[in-house]
Amino acid sequence: MKINIGSKEIVHFIGIGGIGMSGLAQIMKNIGFTIQGSDLSQNKNTDRLTRSKIKVYFNHNKKNLKKATMVVISSAIKKNNKELKAAISKKLPIYKRGEMLANIVSLKKNIVVAGSHGKTTTTSLVANILLEANLDPTVINGGVINSFKNTAKLGKGEWSVIESDESDGSFLQLPVTYSIITNLDKEHLDFYGSYKKLKKSFCLFIKKTPSFGKSIVCLDDKNLKDLLFSCKTSNTLTYGFNKNSNYQIINLRNKNDHSIFDIKINFIKGKNTIIKDLKVNLIGKHNVSNTTAATIIALNLGIKVNHIKTTLKKFMGIQRRFTKVLSLGKKEFYDDYAHHPTEIKALIKSTREVNKNRKIVSVFQPHRYSRVNLLKNEFASSFKESNNVILCPVYPAGEKKTYNYSQESFSKLISKKSKVQVINIKNETDLKKYIKKNLIDDEIVICMGAGSISNWIREIAADLR
Repeated sequence: MKINIGSKEIVHFIGIGGIGMSGLAQIMKNIGFTIQGSDLSQNKNTDRLTRSKIKVYFNHNKKNLKKATMVVISSAIKKNNKELKAAISKKLPIYKRGEMLANIVSLKKNIVVAGSHGKTTTTSLVANILLEANLDPTVINGGVINSFKNTAKLGKGEWSVIESDESDGSFLQLPVTYSIITNLDKEHLDFYGSYKKLKKSFCLFIKKTPSFGKSIVCLDDKNLKDLLFSCKTSNTLTYGFNKNSNYQIINLRNKNDHSIFDIKINFIKGKNTIIKDLKVNLIGKHNVSNTTAATIIALNLGIKVNHIKTTLKKFMGIQRRFTKVLSLGKKEFYDDYAHHPTEIKALIKSTREVNKNRKIVSVFQPHRYSRVNLLKNEFASSFKESNNVILCPVYPAGEKKTYNYSQESFSKLISKKSKVQVINIKNETDLKKYIKKNLIDDEIVICMGAGSISNWIREIAADLR
């Protein structure tokens, strides 16, 4: 179902405060649509929308759709939502976010970034390189890119850089020229029903990449390696530390606030080449891997190596990706979006690699009861490089507590599996008290989760200043 672009359309976003929904809303406003939307609470995304003069209702009410001519819904919206039911009753066109996004970028050449982890960083890196190369891309990302202080940007150029959303299968609807797949993990099984169906969707995504483009796939990820074998497609380029990669990462040098590495290009035929001394203001093997994927895209678009190097040196990062919120004496406080075991392990490991002797305190707010229930053992084993873990209550993200969850039992499991001291807290006030009373000096405090923990640590930081 195609849409006609016209200023007479009034598009209502149900769940407009989500990171992906807010970005798409801004892009559509800049194209010429009249945009409005609703969400249950105010956040940084809704603040950005309000500054862009987009009307946001902080409730779900059928009255909000009074003037709407079409509706966009996020994957988090349930069938019994008042506004969705009203839209159906009024026979308004209803699009999922992924469907609408596919329509909006259908006339562009698209670089689509997929994977269970690392998408936002990779999308941001690709976007920055194309921006600095004066290609003026359209960008739709899952995090705020610090260089232009937004999640989305409407460009005049022929390219779009898009972070995909696999949670509802809509990433398969996006038109693809080049694609990147960072990794594959057991996520969104509530939608897919089984890991087998999730893998099949990723295989279809790889095969969607046309012959004049490429699918850039990380060979370090075992699941992706197996997937490539079963997909049996030749239209791929691989990257990673694996020596069989087409683009092999070598000679990694970890620094306190940046990484330096080389890329060995292993072509099947012809002379091998080494790109030396790529420097990026990120730490950890996972971020070096993300940087390599972005570099491969740039090289395939014909962007010069020296230009790529210059852009990477200037990269300012993404909000909520190991973002420092406070230094107090020798204590440092960081905020990170990590909310899956793979992300947590990578975050703590990369921090430990450049801070051998410092005390690492992990403040963890689990996200969704269903995720904890599915991956509790994996979560419990994720904190081995920490000295202490402060466990917060689960952030339900709209879920009802239908699972047999006990914070006390979960903390004991973390202590057992990661061999680390775990402290249970009840709320933000508890966390503030613990930090004031127990932190001495030279600690690195990493607050991680996809819920309210980001606001907690910023409010605590403001108080500590």
